[in-house]
Amino acid sequence: MLVHDTAGTARTTAEADQIRTSLRARYDELSAEYEQAVAQSQVLRLVEVGDTAGDDQADSGTKTAERDTAQSLLRTILDRRAQFEHALTRLDEGTYGFCEGCTAPIPVERLEIYPSATACVTCKQNRERRAA
Repeated sequence: MLVHDTAGTARTTAEADQIRTSLRARYDELSAEYEQAVAQSQVLRLVEVGDTAGDDQADSGTKTAERDTAQSLLRTILDRRAQFEHALTRLDEGTYGFCEGCTAPIPVERLEIYPSATACVTCKQNRERRAA
């Protein structure tokens, strides 16, 4: 369980430690994934630099698409890692598990599926509607 079920009650130290361990593990996984993606991106660049002779427009386009995909993956991993870092900060501050918008408790089920959630379902839906 990632948060205490009862609204308005503080988590025990053991519960906070369990949450911290879970969040830290995911953060570490994302860090390792990022390092691996950076290494693959560097290999892709080395191959690209050494293998440009005879490239036509299609080859150049394919290489550009592969480079863009690799950069997008790196940005996505960094964004996810930042979300978990933010969740760890919120845990230390005592605000983890509460909506940043309305301060209502975020449902336990939502946090179990998306541990870095910062908004309750209602606030998240309102944000998505405004963005559309």
